Amino acid sequence: MSGVRVLVGTRKGAFVLTADGKRDKWDVSGPHFAGWEMYHVKGSPADPDRIYASQSGGWFGQLIQRSDDGGTTWSPVGNKFEYDGDPGTHQWYDGTPRPWEFKRVWHLEPSLTDPDTVYAGVEDAGLFRSDDGGQEWSELAGLRGHGSGPNWQPGAGGLCLHTILLDPSDPQRIYVAISAAGAFRSDNAGKTWQPINQGLLSDGIPDPDAEVGHCVHRIAMHPSRPDVLFMQKHWDVMRSDDAGGMWHEVSGNLPSDFGFPIDVHAHEPDTIYVVPIKSDSEHFPPEGKLRVYRSRTGGNEWEPLTKGLPQRDCYVNVLRDAMAVDSLDSCGVYFGTTGGQVYVSADAGDSWEPIVRDLPAVLSVEVQTLP
Repeated sequence: MSGVRVLVGTRKGAFVLTADGKRDKWDVSGPHFAGWEMYHVKGSPADPDRIYASQSGGWFGQLIQRSDDGGTTWSPVGNKFEYDGDPGTHQWYDGTPRPWEFKRVWHLEPSLTDPDTVYAGVEDAGLFRSDDGGQEWSELAGLRGHGSGPNWQPGAGGLCLHTILLDPSDPQRIYVAISAAGAFRSDNAGKTWQPINQGLLSDGIPDPDAEVGHCVHRIAMHPSRPDVLFMQKHWDVMRSDDAGGMWHEVSGNLPSDFGFPIDVHAHEPDTIYVVPIKSDSEHFPPEGKLRVYRSRTGGNEWEPLTKGLPQRDCYVNVLRDAMAVDSLDSCGVYFGTTGGQVYVSADAGDSWEPIVRDLPAVLSVEVQTLP
């Protein structure tokens, strides 16, 4: 029977949760790197034993860890991230120029076909690539070199490149999302980029439908239909049917269209999941009820999924990288909270149960389906 490995990054270490295909009994390993902020932990689609982790701390800075045995043992690999050429400046919150500086790796995206190739999205808003298992990193400088780069401003969490999507049908196509610059697409393996923000409207910026400047929180796609993209932005759930050429809102009957994660069912490309929170200043569920919302129609029509989730006095948040799905026949959905709970639904969201409670605040949740 196939199994799953759930990789959890938290404020104070990483955890590896494993189960068989029933997903009812779990083995918990960790904390790995206890006390360190683990911003993102993700496994390679090309090798179930290969895992990459972004380890960050105030004393020793940024490290990339790699496991070649499914998370049992780890080795530090390359931690040298240098912007290509003269970094120049970008805009700060008040519009004044600010030098580009590297702070941390927010997101790691292994190649779909090569376990030694991995991409890293960093703060400040750079995209890096390694082709030797994370030992050496080089910037795909065409992104920051886009003519709009000097106008990018940070979101509340920083100027972070937090989403990287690789098109399974076209190895030349890459999508990224940056808070608070927007979404971008490359059709030539990262050499050049174009903003894909048409149709996005954002209050609080000088031009609400500007080419860049939108605070995108997360983008998701289904591998069978990579031209269809779903987006959770700073207010509004959006959909594009033409690889980001144009977006339209699909928030429909959600209780709030503010949130961070968005994901797609493994076998149903029109079934999507979001976790609404009350507002950009109140990062907790509306009415104190933790609800995942599911649309089976690709947006607009949403149903609350509540069975097994706390429906009173719940004031946790679910961050942008803290939701994932597995690819078992009955699609499993997972998410982690800032209260330290990791939940699983083995029936595509109909019912939920906690795998673990009382972890440090969860920053990321990723899943590997095991043979």
